[in-house]
Amino acid sequence: MTVLLGLDTGGTYTDAVLLDRQRGVLSSAKALTTHDDLAQGIGAAIDRIAPETGLEVDLVALSTTLATNALVEGVSASACLVLIGYDTAAMGRAGLSEAAAGSPVVMIGGGHSPSGDEQAPLDEQALRAAVREHAPSVEAFAVSSYFSVRNPAHEHRARAIIRELSHHPVTCGHELTSKLDAPRRALTTLLNARLISRIARLIQAVRSILDARGINAPLMIVRGDGSMMSAELAMERPVETILSGPAASAIGAYYLSGRRDAVISDIGGTTTDIALLRDGLPAVDPNGATVGGWRTMTEAIAVHSYGLGGDSEALFFEDGALTLGPRRVMPLSLLATKHPHVATSLRRAADSSDAMPYDGRFIWRRDINPAALQQVSRIGRRILDRLPVSPTPMAEIIQSPADPAAIDRLIARGLVSAAGITPSDAAHVLGLHDSWSREAAVAGFELAVRGGNLRAEDPASLAQRVYDRVVYQSAEVIVETLFAEQFGLPRTAWGEGGALLVRSALAAKNANTHHMLDVGLKLRQALVAVGAPAATYYPDVGRLLAAELVLPKGADVANAIGAAVAGIRQKVQLLITSPSQGLFRLHLATGVRDFRNLNDAIGFAQDSASEQARERASRAGSVAPKVTVDVQNRTITDGSGGELFIDAIVTATATGDA
Repeated sequence: MTVLLGLDTGGTYTDAVLLDRQRGVLSSAKALTTHDDLAQGIGAAIDRIAPETGLEVDLVALSTTLATNALVEGVSASACLVLIGYDTAAMGRAGLSEAAAGSPVVMIGGGHSPSGDEQAPLDEQALRAAVREHAPSVEAFAVSSYFSVRNPAHEHRARAIIRELSHHPVTCGHELTSKLDAPRRALTTLLNARLISRIARLIQAVRSILDARGINAPLMIVRGDGSMMSAELAMERPVETILSGPAASAIGAYYLSGRRDAVISDIGGTTTDIALLRDGLPAVDPNGATVGGWRTMTEAIAVHSYGLGGDSEALFFEDGALTLGPRRVMPLSLLATKHPHVATSLRRAADSSDAMPYDGRFIWRRDINPAALQQVSRIGRRILDRLPVSPTPMAEIIQSPADPAAIDRLIARGLVSAAGITPSDAAHVLGLHDSWSREAAVAGFELAVRGGNLRAEDPASLAQRVYDRVVYQSAEVIVETLFAEQFGLPRTAWGEGGALLVRSALAAKNANTHHMLDVGLKLRQALVAVGAPAATYYPDVGRLLAAELVLPKGADVANAIGAAVAGIRQKVQLLITSPSQGLFRLHLATGVRDFRNLNDAIGFAQDSASEQARERASRAGSVAPKVTVDVQNRTITDGSGGELFIDAIVTATATGDA
């Protein structure tokens, strides 16, 4: 029996599963995610499925939100970006200038031409001076040379010099992508360098947890495309773990449901992530993952992520309007479970005859890196000075009209945490959940009813409105995703008429009988719903969409299951160009090689790509990878009807189990 341990860190919960490839899930458990130290939550989840030490596990696989969250929150490490052969105009493209803000950027001579020929010698003297200047103030270096995907010689030499003069990790652009687009390649390289120390600390912490529990097994990390790689490779290429969680979710949904083609919706505490499953694999975005506003060149799952989950902040307005998300806050029911004084405070406020602004909202100060305070405003610093680390009613902290906006900015920057009414609280009021404090949830809704003209007579009515809103928004974002994928039509292009038709279709259950037009929507593929809140909301979501709903057993830990069963896949692409008639140039990771015969060039490329893909898969943890090779020739027809060779792409893909 081969036993796999799958782990996933989500916005609210950290999940752990023990799984056997033949027998399925052996046991599973959830623990609250510890955002300031993810390893604590991972350890707690492991202890709940295997409290004894010395657990016999053959493989440990982890899907993590660390890389994604670090880029979204802007809290990654410092890195120096070395650009070789770039002009200053490149900084204005692909958002490179914005991404590099606050980081030292060094431009030195060198680089290559599109054919792989050296356009200028590498300015080693300037590079050495830059390394000596910036090494004391950064944690890593990112090196991107012009047309390095056609000839990486200058990146290789630059890395050797940086390692000679410092002990910092070095990321080279040609190792992350074989595609053109120098500014976006530089952006991806910089982001990778910034993430190395953070992912390394997580991996080291997880390994210490495993060692303490006597679990001696290889540690694998889920990549953004749904495949796995070894922890060692992840520490070199952490940018490839962007969208690790949604990718693991899609793989887990396939494993649990057995559906090869489906719409996958993963609703968690913070987000709803929607992906398409095609022939048993999650659809991949060929343009690269976008996270934190940056379009990288990292191949990852094509996921549509929306700020809608069990912990989405519910805001009520005096005109009766209700909004959910996109901000995540801690549910009052959970906060009161962790801090009993919160329930007392809520009940006291609900029993009081005085309605106070911001009733039912709590805030507290997080552990703060002193460097993060440099750009905090004077008002923000005053609030932080007064704010304790334990949950405090927001009304007690506010001293001026400017304070609420300043608090919102502190929350957005991750310096302050907040709690308020969420769908999870509504589920407790309605008796759909009983994991946390129902008393606190009811008191929170009593305060919300009292606080405005909400068209609700009691907490249960208001909680039902929150529930209905989750169902409606969940159906709406699925429709939005399918419009974008099937028709290339983003929500901004729906127009007033399109938006009205969607709203009418999703409100069909309660349609006005006087309306003369009946509108409906029906999913043609199965809707597979996973995530902890899925069983609560998705039966009604499925009805709104007239969908075949699949709620598989184990859906609440699908991410951890996906992490455990994900396979290894490594791809190598080599390019053959023709810089002059009768000459065929193969662009390799070690440089260029010229041939006089195209078939010879393709044959050599096939062997080289296969060897590299097999080696990468082995480094990623595969024992016996299988390799497939594809060759694509691009030609054009000349005036006489003959064919002219443009280029050829040789792709080798190695796949296997860990």
